[in-house]
Amino acid sequence: MTLWMHELRLLLRARLSVAALILLAILTAASVTAGMVETSQQRTAIAAIPAAQSEDIAAVADYVDRTKDGGSAGYYSFHPTWDAPSPLAFAAIGMRDVTPYILRVRALGLEAQIYDGDVFNPELALPGRFDFAFVLVFLAPLFVVALFHDLTSGEREAGRLRMLDALPRGGAKLLRRRMLLRIALLWAAPAVPFLVAAVASGVGGAAIFAVLSVILAYLLFWMALAALVARLRWSSVANAATLAACWLVLVLVLPTLAHVAINRAVPIGQGAEIALAQREMVNRAWDIPRETTMRRFYAGHPEWADSAPLGSAFHYKWYFAFHQLGDESVATKVRAYRSGLERRDAAARMLGWVLPSVGVQALLTRLADTDVRAQLAYQDRVRAFHARLRNFYYGYLFRDRPFGRVDFGRAPIFAARMNTAGGSNEAAYRP
Repeated sequence: MTLWMHELRLLLRARLSVAALILLAILTAASVTAGMVETSQQRTAIAAIPAAQSEDIAAVADYVDRTKDGGSAGYYSFHPTWDAPSPLAFAAIGMRDVTPYILRVRALGLEAQIYDGDVFNPELALPGRFDFAFVLVFLAPLFVVALFHDLTSGEREAGRLRMLDALPRGGAKLLRRRMLLRIALLWAAPAVPFLVAAVASGVGGAAIFAVLSVILAYLLFWMALAALVARLRWSSVANAATLAACWLVLVLVLPTLAHVAINRAVPIGQGAEIALAQREMVNRAWDIPRETTMRRFYAGHPEWADSAPLGSAFHYKWYFAFHQLGDESVATKVRAYRSGLERRDAAARMLGWVLPSVGVQALLTRLADTDVRAQLAYQDRVRAFHARLRNFYYGYLFRDRPFGRVDFGRAPIFAARMNTAGGSNEAAYRP
C-alpha cells in the first residue's frame, strides 16, 4: 500500500497528468449534463402532449358534434405517438438527435406522415452531438496517449530507467503499478460523473455495470496500444506522434471510410422519396373513377365490401380508401428502405468487432435504446397504432354510423411499452 501511495503522490506532482485527468472529468461531466438536459427537454415535450391533445380534440369535437360525420372526425383529428427517452439515453443520444420522437398521425395515408421529415438518411449522422459516447469514443483515447506515451521512454530519457530496474520492486513491477494506477484514474475520470448521472436518472444496475465495463475495456485497448508502441523504444515525442496517428486512423479515418463503403455496398434511397411516391398515388386517385378505387380497396379489404354504394356526393370512405391504397402502393419501397437500414446497421455492428471506436459507440446506443433498431421499433409501434386507428374510423365510415363528441373517447390510444434500458418510458392516456 505504501508503494501505491508513493506512486500516487508522484503522479499528483505531474501537473500535466493531473490537468489531463481533471479535464477529462470536466468534459465527461459536461457531456452527461448536456445529455440529461436534452432528454429532460424531450420528456417535457412528451409530458405536454395530453394538454395540447385535449385542446385539439375539443376544437374538432365542436364541429364534428354538429355534423355527426365520422369522416370529418378522422380527417381533422391528429393522434399523438411518442418515443420517450430511456433512462440511459442521456449517455448516447444516437438516432434521437436526427429522427422525430413525437409524431402526430391521422387515419389517412401513414407512410407520407412517417417520412415527411426524412430529408436525408438518418444513419448518415456521424459523430453526433456532444454526449458521453462522444467523449468516451473520440476524446478519451487522447488522454490515454497523454498519460502513457512517456511511461517508459520518459524514464529512459531522464536517465533513471536503469536505476529503477535495479530496485527490489522496480523494473517491470514498477511499470505495472504505474500503468494500473493511471488506468484506474483514467477510468474514474469518466466513470464517476457517468455513475452520478446514471443513478440520478434511474438507470438499472445491469446497464450501469455494462457501461462501466465498456469504459474500462475501451481504455485498456488504448493502454495496450500505448504499451505496444513503447516496446519499440522510441523517444517520447515519437511515441506520442505514433499514438496520435493511431487515434486519427482508428477513430476518424477508418470509420469514415468504412461508413462510405457500407453506404456504397448497401445503397438505399431517402424516406422522402417514399412520401413523394405515396402522395403521387393519392393525387392520382382524384383522376380515377371512384368505383374503380373502391373495387380495388374492397378486393384487399373484403370486411368492408358490404358497405352501402357511393352516391353522387363526396364520401369520406372513398377518400380514406385511396389513402390506404396509396400506402399499399409503396409497401415494397418501405420494406426495401427498412431492409437497407437494417443491413447497414448490421454491417456497422460487424465493423465494431474490428474497430473498437465503432463497436463502443454501437454498444452504447444499443444499451441506451437510441440506435437504428430502436427507431425502427418505434415506427412499428406507430404502424400498429395507425392500423387500429383506421379500423376505428372505418367502423363509422363504412357503416354510416353517426360520430359524436362522446366517440372521441372511444378512439384507440398509443399504448405504453417497457424500455429495455430500464423501466416503462411511455404512458398511455385518453384525450
